[in-house]
Amino acid sequence: MFDIANTIKEISILALPFLLAITCHEAAHGFAAYLLGDPTAKQAGRLTLNPVKHLDPMGTLALVLTRMIGWAKPVPVNPMYFKNPQRDMMIVALAGPAANMALAVMFSIVVKVILSLDVNSMSPLMLRILEPSVMIANAGVIINLALCFFNLLPIPPLDGSKILAGFMPREAAFKFMSFRYGFVIVIVLAMLGLLGKVISPAMGFFYNFLVH
Repeated sequence: MFDIANTIKEISILALPFLLAITCHEAAHGFAAYLLGDPTAKQAGRLTLNPVKHLDPMGTLALVLTRMIGWAKPVPVNPMYFKNPQRDMMIVALAGPAANMALAVMFSIVVKVILSLDVNSMSPLMLRILEPSVMIANAGVIINLALCFFNLLPIPPLDGSKILAGFMPREAAFKFMSFRYGFVIVIVLAMLGLLGKVISPAMGFFYNFLVH
C-alpha cells in the first residue's frame, strides 16, 4: 500500500542533496567549457548554482521513482570553440562526475562529524535537528556517488561516452557519439534491474571508504 507520509519524508530528505548534486554537476560542465573557451553555457544563463535553471521534469520524476537516480537539463556545449575539441569535450564531460565525487566527500565529512558528537549530552531539540541532518548528509553521499558512476557509464549521451570518445580515433569517436539509442539501453537496464547492479559495486566501495 502506498504510504504518502513516508514518501513525503523520503522526498524531503532527498530534495536538498539531489538539487545540489544536479546543479553542481551541470554547472561544473558549464564552467569547464567556459574555461576552455566556450561561452555557450554562460550565454544560456547556465553558469549558475540556481537549481531552477537546471531542473528537468523527467529527471526529477526519475528521482522520486528510483530514490537514487535523476538528471538535469544538459548544459549546452559547443565544441567548435575548443582548441582541441575531442580532448576538451572529454575534460568537460569529466567535470560533472568529478563535482559529484567532491560533493560526496563533503557530505561524508558532515556525516562523520555528526556521528562523532556526544549525543548523551545533547538536548532533545538538538537531537531532533541532528537526526534529519545526518540522514540528509548520508543521502547526499549516496545520491552523488550514484550520479557520478551513473554518468560515467560509457553509453551515449552520458558523460562516460564522451570520456571514452576522447581516447578514440576521431572518425570512430564521431560514429560512437552518433548512436541515438543510449537512453533506451539505460531504460532497459533499469527495467531489468541491471543498472543498479552495474554501478552498485563502485558505489559500495566508495561509500564504505568515505563513511566508515
